[in-house]
Amino acid sequence: MTSQPVARHGLPFTVEQFYSVFVSYNESVWPMQIVLYAIGIAILYLLLKARPAKSRIISSLLALLWVWTATTYCFAFFTRISGSGWVIGAVLLAGGLWLGWIGAIKSRINFGPKGGLRGLIGNLLIFYAMVAYPLIGLAVGHRFPAMPMFGVPCPVTIFTVGMLLLTTGPVPRSVFVAPALWGLFGGTSATFFLGVYQDAGLLFAGIVSVVAMVVPTRRADSNGTPTRVLTA
Repeated sequence: MTSQPVARHGLPFTVEQFYSVFVSYNESVWPMQIVLYAIGIAILYLLLKARPAKSRIISSLLALLWVWTATTYCFAFFTRISGSGWVIGAVLLAGGLWLGWIGAIKSRINFGPKGGLRGLIGNLLIFYAMVAYPLIGLAVGHRFPAMPMFGVPCPVTIFTVGMLLLTTGPVPRSVFVAPALWGLFGGTSATFFLGVYQDAGLLFAGIVSVVAMVVPTRRADSNGTPTRVLTA
């Protein structure tokens, strides 16, 4: 690109440079986009199955998506236009490793189909990340390779928040910290300053993450009475 970085609503790069990162990333990693979608589908398949250690496997795959987007997209490509890529990538990497530790190593997250408002929001976020997100991109004029696909930070975060709402027990509030930080910051800047209108879903996922940290999780006690549970 020939344009030089200029402040655009406080961002140290142009909109053109921002989209050029997607071009470089998508062309360089192809066909990994297909593999990343397959990982997402595998997670949903496991969610619906009663299999031993399925929650550990789901947590591991989610963590893998976060590590991928932090190291491959942020560190390897986004840092070419902004040093903030190191900070964003560090937040995403820490969030992914922590999710892997809590879910896969400590086994403190139990995934499973869920009803009610929490389940509805979770399913909608998952659908949005995998289906609606790229379709909205196409509708507003984005074309491959100059468009975000599943596997970059925003859809991965939306997908993860959706999954964390589909659990059969309390979820440690700490796993929502990284999604909340990136959802609020990334969702605001991308939607309003960079024209990635599909990232309005990321902003919503960030708000949902904050609510999940603030509102106590409910589960039934031995008598079937709902009780409030706070987990760190």
